[in-house]
Formats: sequence, structure tokens, C-alpha cells
Amino acid sequence: MSMIMSLGLLLLCYTGTGQEPMKAEAVRVTYRQVVNGQEGRRGGGIELLAGREISETRGGRQGQPGAVRTAEEKEILDHRNKMAYQMASLADPAHGASGVTAPATHPKEAQRNGVTRFHIRTPFSDFPGLTLTGEKETILGYSCEKATTTLRSNSIEIWFTRDLPFRGTPQMAYGIPDGLVLKIVRNQNFALVADTLRFVGKNEAPVLPDQKGEEVDQALYRHKITESLITTVEIFRDEQISWGNAIQNPAGEEVNATYKYAGGTVILRKVILPEAAPGDQIFAELLQYSNGDAYDRTGTVFMIPAGKKRSFLDALRNGVEKIPFFTARNGKNYQGMTATGDYLPPVELMRFFTPFGVRHFNEQVKVYGQVWEEAAWYKQEVTDLQPLLRGEVWIGVFIGNYDKGGHKVSLSLKYYPGAPVPREARPNEEPQAWVMPLFNTLNIMEMAGQNYGTLFDTDSLTVEFEVPEGVKNLKLRYLTTGHGGWGGGDEFNQKENRIFIDGQLVVRYTPWRTDCGHWRKYNPASGNFWNGVTSSDYSRSGWCPGSATDPLFVPLENLSPGRHILKVAIPQGAPEGGSFSAWCVSGLLTGEF
Repeated sequence: MSMIMSLGLLLLCYTGTGQEPMKAEAVRVTYRQVVNGQEGRRGGGIELLAGREISETRGGRQGQPGAVRTAEEKEILDHRNKMAYQMASLADPAHGASGVTAPATHPKEAQRNGVTRFHIRTPFSDFPGLTLTGEKETILGYSCEKATTTLRSNSIEIWFTRDLPFRGTPQMAYGIPDGLVLKIVRNQNFALVADTLRFVGKNEAPVLPDQKGEEVDQALYRHKITESLITTVEIFRDEQISWGNAIQNPAGEEVNATYKYAGGTVILRKVILPEAAPGDQIFAELLQYSNGDAYDRTGTVFMIPAGKKRSFLDALRNGVEKIPFFTARNGKNYQGMTATGDYLPPVELMRFFTPFGVRHFNEQVKVYGQVWEEAAWYKQEVTDLQPLLRGEVWIGVFIGNYDKGGHKVSLSLKYYPGAPVPREARPNEEPQAWVMPLFNTLNIMEMAGQNYGTLFDTDSLTVEFEVPEGVKNLKLRYLTTGHGGWGGGDEFNQKENRIFIDGQLVVRYTPWRTDCGHWRKYNPASGNFWNGVTSSDYSRSGWCPGSATDPLFVPLENLSPGRHILKVAIPQGAPEGGSFSAWCVSGLLTGEF
């Protein structure tokens, strides 16, 4: 008698309604996570609504508050017809977020009331097969059977009950048993365990929707979901960077209009960038291919800092003599390369190097066993530059070349959401990022009279700066690549870079890339030598044709507030005949308030 009473109390605790299990039309099940024996997040928000023939699962990302646009996702199992559906509803940009590029056009029947719907349809037979072990376990008062399977080298246990007339699972990807799943264990260290059951009536029972939207495959479905979370700002699309063609720039300062400078080797655009939330990540993505130029060229994606009396924009519009310069010991003037009281140099978001003639020369050069790529693609994180990437910003791309066809580029900034926590729920005292541009010797206006970074033959690069009170976690973000010369030039010889602050050595670094052969498939026009090595394979001073160069981050945690002097010293090689060596170095400070 006492056992019957105990079981009745247990069932009452977990049902939470007056519905009797056999008279109910469905059951709601919530799950908790157990990770390495410890309670995890409460099931990630997973809830299963299981009926007699139809079940519906909603995941933990519904209405994700940290994202601008979020898909509503659910999984529906049709046990009668042995068919599984993954369904998503996505608010279109015009009816939800701003600043996100629109998805590809969908059939009209998939779009209703500003919502795009799409789905995947998968027969039960396509899911992993299950093997019953004969083991039993009681979960929430119900006898459960154990089934096992594997998925992508993961061992899976599924515990399900047939005591109830309902069927469903919170994770259909692991396999679909003929019963109600109350526990799933992956690799013996991660478990999803039923936490509560509540029986419901017909008005809450799951149904198979009539409007499922466009049917897509798994890859496209996941792509749409992922892209819905990302804010994409397109800056350039298939823009030409070349030399010697007629230029007609728009008047004034138009937003989202392309301006060309330095003979067409620089393209520039004023864009309006969103405010990144704490925890978000920002990436720059660049696509480039040859439109006639066969050579490897230095390129940079840059932004022009504002807030000073003079800017690099003045030089682009009116000539390099409009910005500050310094005279090195070799007697040459170096324009716009270091920060002064009324000027900040351009900031590099990404330094890249074009391959030898990708796409344009693919059909002209044949190498046995080699299939050429159609374009070079570069992607780098620029989250640390976030203080410079908001509101109205001038962003440009430079590729040094002398060709009327030149190159074509497309550029975007992508903002990936961080933790799904509403902005109003985040701590008030989150650190604020801080950036101070210091120097940049990459001569973006090469074709308009700006000198190469050749000062290191007789001098060091020197810049004064001031660290404000309260800045923490200081770092120097340093980019460096060596160029020029042939056998004896700095492009093909290792040269140590030394950086001093207030006379004290803070870092010694030799930029050198030995992986250039990896990018061979992007370099159809690269010269081939007698011994089988191609020019693009050669190791170089911090760069390879067809790749981007990573910054070096130098911790400066002990740097005190106040004024300081930074110097960069490089043993630059002497000229060889008509060829000379030069160094493109850029640096800025990052920190937090």
C-alpha cells in the first residue's frame, strides 16, 4: 500500500496537472544537463512536446536576445509517416533588424507577414540505427529501455519509455526510438535528463504545420540560420583597383559611394558601421582576383582615423604635402607615417598580398596536376579595433600596381554575436576598448608620391605618444613585412625587428614565412625555375603571395601613464643596382578602460 501511495505522489509531482496520463493528448518534457557529473545549464532551454503521433522540440536559441535577427527553430517528428522535419522562421530585415544584408530571394509561399520559412525533410531511416541492450532504468517513475548508437565517433546512449502513449526525443539527430526519450548520454560525460513532465490536453497537442516554407538541404538550412545571426556590412563589391584609367569621383562626401585616388590604386568609401555589443567579434573578409595584373602586389585594407586637424583623407584629396612628414637621416621625407599632435596615420585592418595573376591567367598557364583557384580569399579578426569601427568611417583598399586592368576586390565587415545575453542584462562595468594609432610606413599613396619605408638604412622609426590614466592591458599591435631586392634584398633575407620604448628593448622579432608553397594554387603566373621551385614558393620576410599577414601582439602591461618614445630598428639592406629594400611596418596601441 505504501509503495502505491509513494508512486502516486511521485507522478503527481512530475505531472503538475489534473490530466491523467492515458487521457492526456500530449506531454511536455523539460530537460536538464549533467556534464561530468555536475549540473549544467538547465537543458539549454530544450522542451519536448510529445503527442501520440506528432512530437515537437524547440531548442535553446529561440528568440536569442543577444542577436539582431534570430531564427525560431523547431524539430517535428511525424511518427505515423516516419518523417522528420527541421523548421525555421526568420524575420526579414525590413521587419526586424537593420544593418544585416538580406538573404537570398525565396519563393513567395515561403514569405508571409515579413517572415521567411524554410525546412528540411528527412526520413527516419536516414538517422542512426539503434541497438537495444536489454538494460532497464527508472526515470521519473517510468521504466526505460536503453538503446545505443554512434554518431561521428561519439558513443550515444538513449533511454526511452513505452509506459506512456507518447513518442518523441529532444535530440533526433542521435536516432529515433519508438517511445518517449527521457535521457540521452553522449560519451559517458554529457547527459540530457528529463526534469519535469506535464500532461496536456488536445488544445496544446503538437500538430504538423501546413505552411512549412521552402524545402532546402541541410547545408543551406544551417547557412541561413548562421547568417541570420551575423551583421554583414558590404563595403565594396567587385571594385576595380588599377592604374592609368580616367577617374571621376562623386562630389562631396557621399555615403556608400566609391572614390578612387592615387591613379586608381586606392579605392575609398564612407560607410556607416553598427555599434558592436560587448562580446561580439568583428571580421574583415576580402575577395581578390587579377583583372590583368600578373604580379604579386602589396595590399592593405585600412581605415582613416578622424578627430584630428589633419587626416590621411587630406592627402588623398589634395596631395601628400598636405600631411605631416619627417626627414630621416638619409635626407628623404616620409609623409604621413607617424602620429603627431594634429594627425593620425591610417590604420591597417588587414595586410594582404595578391598572388601571381589568379583567375585572369588561369587558362594561359598550365602546370601538370595543378588546378588554379578562381580568387584569393582573406579573412582576419579585427575585434580589437572595434573603437575605430563604428558610426561614419572611411574605409579603403590599396593594391600597388601599374596595370590598367589591375585587380578586382570585394570587401565586407562581419559582426558575429557574442554570448546570448541581452544588452540590458550585461554588467554595467564592462571594460571599454581603447585604440591609439602610432605609425604606418606602408605607402598607400605609392602612385601619388608617398615614399617607400626605406628610412631604416640609416635611421630608426621614432614616434612619441601619451598613455592616458586608467588604461589597462596595453598591447602593441605590430605588422611588419620586408620587401625589395633580389638575392640580397630584405624580401628574401631574415632581418630582426627591434622595438624600444623609452630606450628599453621590449621585443625582438624576425618576420619570416616558410609556408608560401601552400598558396601555389593561387599563383598561375608565378615564375618557375630550372630546379622545379616556383617564385611564389620562396620563403619571405613575413608574407606570401596570396595570403594575409598576421599582426604581432606585444604585451606592454608595465607601461605607465604619461609620455613615451617608441622606436623601431631594422637592419635594412643596401640597394642592389636598380632595386632597393623597404619595410612596411604599422603599429597601434590597444587597451581597456
